[in-house]
Amino acid sequence: MGSSELLIVLDRDGGAPLQQQVCDQITALVRSGQLRPGDAVPASRNLAQQLDVSRTVVTRAYELLGAHGILTTKRGSGTKIASLAGSTAVPDRAPRQGPSAAFAPQPPRATDGDSALWQPWEPPPTHHPSSALDFRHGTPALADFPVARWRQSLHDAYSRADVSALGYGPAEGSPTLRTEIATLVRQSRALDASSDHIMVTSGATQALDILVRMLVGPGDVVVIEDPSHTVLRQVFGCSEATVVPVPVDEEGLRVGDIDALVRAHGHDPARVKLVYVTPSHQFPTGFIMSEGRRRRLLQWAYEHGATVLEDDYHNEFTFTTERLPALASQRHRGTVAYVGSFSKTLFPALRIGYTVLPPHLVQPFLGIKWITDRLTPTVAQDALADFISTGAYARHISRMTRLYRQRRSRLLEALYECFGAEVRISGEAAGLHVLVTLTGARDVPEDEIARLAAERGVRIYPASGYFVQDPPAEPTFLMGYAALPAPRIAKGVALLAAAVREATRRPEHAGPALTHRTGPKAAP
Repeated sequence: MGSSELLIVLDRDGGAPLQQQVCDQITALVRSGQLRPGDAVPASRNLAQQLDVSRTVVTRAYELLGAHGILTTKRGSGTKIASLAGSTAVPDRAPRQGPSAAFAPQPPRATDGDSALWQPWEPPPTHHPSSALDFRHGTPALADFPVARWRQSLHDAYSRADVSALGYGPAEGSPTLRTEIATLVRQSRALDASSDHIMVTSGATQALDILVRMLVGPGDVVVIEDPSHTVLRQVFGCSEATVVPVPVDEEGLRVGDIDALVRAHGHDPARVKLVYVTPSHQFPTGFIMSEGRRRRLLQWAYEHGATVLEDDYHNEFTFTTERLPALASQRHRGTVAYVGSFSKTLFPALRIGYTVLPPHLVQPFLGIKWITDRLTPTVAQDALADFISTGAYARHISRMTRLYRQRRSRLLEALYECFGAEVRISGEAAGLHVLVTLTGARDVPEDEIARLAAERGVRIYPASGYFVQDPPAEPTFLMGYAALPAPRIAKGVALLAAAVREATRRPEHAGPALTHRTGPKAAP
């Protein structure tokens, strides 16, 4: 609620003094949660004008509320709801949660009946204090983003904006940004595409949604990786197609299993219209699709008339000398739609993604894009184009790659130091997270380890919910490291190890307790 007005109605014919009515109604707004700690209330003069009463009525009410600890006034910052208003003056509000409650793991929530596709759960965005040891995956090092330099690009973009730039721009996005994206994907992903084939979207998810609407219908089949991200399952699950999960192994999607699994679901493989893959860093395992598996997938898609949807969600961050180009850079004969995003490389709130399309998909994509939102914010796109063209983007990626390499190495070192041979790690070659399996705690449920870790102020994320079939037999977690400084990573892993030792010592869980031991060092 803003500070311009409050929902207060005075009973001028009642017996209660007006100042008491103002006091009571503001208290009620606090109790109901409509006013919260830190919210500003109108200046006494403004509220008096709104209520058509003398200013003295309001000032006396504010004084009374201040005496009860509901309002606080500071010179230069106005009058606000006090930070302790909910616990002192408003006794019937729920008590504030303790530190561990904010970290309490939440169980998977079924979204659509008994379908296994809908059971996995994605943790909601969290806003923990700086003391939080949160290993949330997919969160970049936002504290290290060059805000001042980005602000300059925004300023320059708005300074150049003319009437057309402030109106409804092209559905395909800013021409300057599309040109810069074409250069980016050519240089970093070996993907040589015309800017005419690049569509700017509101994040990668909108690109996925439009491609699904465009390519699949009733009776069709969408093949996804198993395990896979919950968001894409929901995007595909909302379509009229049948979603068929196909397992991945160390080489990526098991292409040879597609036909048999589609038939096992009662469908003809010829009805497969879309195959979703994350070949550069499979989510969540982190496996990189092998060259042989890539060739086999492209051949399969061409023979079946299917489109391969390549989600290159961690396209800029690789920590090995060997880096395979994008799947779409290979000779795919019009079968691959490439999707990228700036959410991980810059910041999620930017909400700018893109797709590189085969020529025959450009016009159908634009038709749906025009219906759904017509455009993404053009001036922000021009600011991003400026950020890229001036070299600020490349410098930021270089800095972040060095930073993430250090944090990744510290996480691997800490895990081996604390768990030794009783930990298995995958996905460390790229991306912003690793998949950690605690082999020494085989009989302990993931949620119990997460709960015990939460009690110590550490938040980790069980991985089983991302698997449709054959979830891990041992407790497995996604651990993101990008947003945590190295000392906090080490502290968090040590606390996690203490939680695992407590869990394995409990009578209901057989097996010896974990002890600290030294394992192999992380790769540089």
